[in-house]
Amino acid sequence: MSYESDLLRPYVPPGFESFWRETTDQAMDAPIEFDLFEQDKVDPPWHTVQTLSFRGIDGSNLWGWVAKPKEVEKAPGFLWLAPYSRWSMPPNQYGTRKGMASISFNFHGEGSFHREEYSPERGYMSDGIESRETWVFRRMYQDAVILGRIFAGLDFVDENRIAAKGMSQGGGLAIWMGAWVDSIKAVVADEPFLAGVPWILDSKYFRYPLKELTDVAFSSPDMESRVRDVLSFFDTMNQAAFCEVPTRVTLGLKDPSVRPAQVRAVFETLPGVKDLEELDWGHDWHPRMIEGAAEFLKKVGF
Repeated sequence: MSYESDLLRPYVPPGFESFWRETTDQAMDAPIEFDLFEQDKVDPPWHTVQTLSFRGIDGSNLWGWVAKPKEVEKAPGFLWLAPYSRWSMPPNQYGTRKGMASISFNFHGEGSFHREEYSPERGYMSDGIESRETWVFRRMYQDAVILGRIFAGLDFVDENRIAAKGMSQGGGLAIWMGAWVDSIKAVVADEPFLAGVPWILDSKYFRYPLKELTDVAFSSPDMESRVRDVLSFFDTMNQAAFCEVPTRVTLGLKDPSVRPAQVRAVFETLPGVKDLEELDWGHDWHPRMIEGAAEFLKKVGF
């Protein structure tokens, strides 16, 4: 299907804005409980890294880390949101940037530096898909909002210069946060996922982890209708219509998982200051995700 298809234009469902404002308010009102701990597993050159535990939206304990720039009293910072997996994003060259604070966490209660290869058996794409209130990504978003509140309250973080960043799943969630969370002042979304859901479902071309979802969605006509309704509330293209903060987006011209047309649709929908970079690349990390993000954030006041 072509990019001009109506299936790659926003289709915001009734009740979308109220759903997301209520979802965000719940996370903003949740109690803040967290602890920071010394660690000796990672030692990036420009940062001091501590592990973090905090109480998630459902009361469960979640783990992550926070990186503080050395010899900087107050620094701009970013939330570093993981791609689809049960692993933890490391404080590497992507997750830390010289002169910036950063924070990340494991969405699924695993350890701060957990590593795990993807397998469909450990997938979670269809968990709770029966309703928009129970789909797992609502809880994951709310936990990210709570993490952002913790981060903004740290004494070495400039609360007026906090960005949300991530790749794939993390890029999509970064746009969601840019749409609804006031403390997020900029977004960097590399190859953001879940955009143009009708176009995805009607293409009949499914790869894991999306296949986890379509196996459930196409199990019956009733379930397909319910899944399409739920996904309309999470579609990153619809979310982009409400993301007014400066936003940088990258796409991979060879990306088989998040197609260029999907990312362009997200970019065209964004209403504010924005930047798009097309990379001759697949669905993977690229050095321009570091360099381009630094250039963009500097341009918008970070």
